[in-house]
Amino acid sequence: MSSDAARKADTYRKIQLGGLVIKSGMAEYEPAVILGALIEALQQLQSDPNRAARYKALGDGSFRQRQGQER
Repeated sequence: MSSDAARKADTYRKIQLGGLVIKSGMAEYEPAVILGALIEALQQLQSDPNRAARYKALGDGSFRQRQGQER
């Protein structure tokens, strides 16, 4: 992958992750609060293998709900 393509992929990924923060409703919080919440979620994911499935179900439900609102 060329450095230009890698840079574009990195930029796209950062925009995508920022969009997730906005979709979650967390964008109004201070960056340190958002980072702390993400760190705590990571710790929970690492200590509880079932947590990923729960988070995925919540995320999938949110995506479905928002898709219905956009129509």
